[in-house]
Amino acid sequence: MAAAAGGEPVSGFAFETPRLIVRAWREADAGPFHRINSEPEVRRFLGLEGTREESDSALARQQASQAELGHCFWALERKADGAFLGFCGLRPGVPDSPIEDDLEIGWRLGTAFWGQGYAREAASACLDWAFANLDVPRVVAITVPENVRSRGLMERLGMLRRPDLDFLHPRLPEGHKLRFHVTCVKDRP
Repeated sequence: MAAAAGGEPVSGFAFETPRLIVRAWREADAGPFHRINSEPEVRRFLGLEGTREESDSALARQQASQAELGHCFWALERKADGAFLGFCGLRPGVPDSPIEDDLEIGWRLGTAFWGQGYAREAASACLDWAFANLDVPRVVAITVPENVRSRGLMERLGMLRRPDLDFLHPRLPEGHKLRFHVTCVKDRP
């Protein structure tokens, strides 16, 4: 079994923030993750259909990434009550794009958890983890121009817009309204 930083088994991978546990995925996360992915406001800028199959496939990809790389878009759990909030973490940049050789940070929380600082708390901790545990010169984040909430978080994290790294997402068909992505960068401190 692959090991994360500190030698702990991937299945037990976790670190904490003041209010959150950032951890490896569990099978029990499948239902709550699907419910989040089914929310119209969550799907709005992602191009998701909101199907169970789509959510299960995404969860399996995260588990595979954790096993192979030691990182992924990790599950977020609230310490106070064990609630599953969504995810935040790190993955390789989008293939066939200007960020394919970079490390990408991403987040997705259920709407009930928006506006409470959870995404910022988790993303800040994930950036710290990346720079402490991985030999990367920078971390990138992407979104569509219309996603002002996500772009605002990128700015609050100290990420800078890099128009030279903007791109048309290769997984979306030509003409798709969400195909154009903007890129922000956080350089290693």
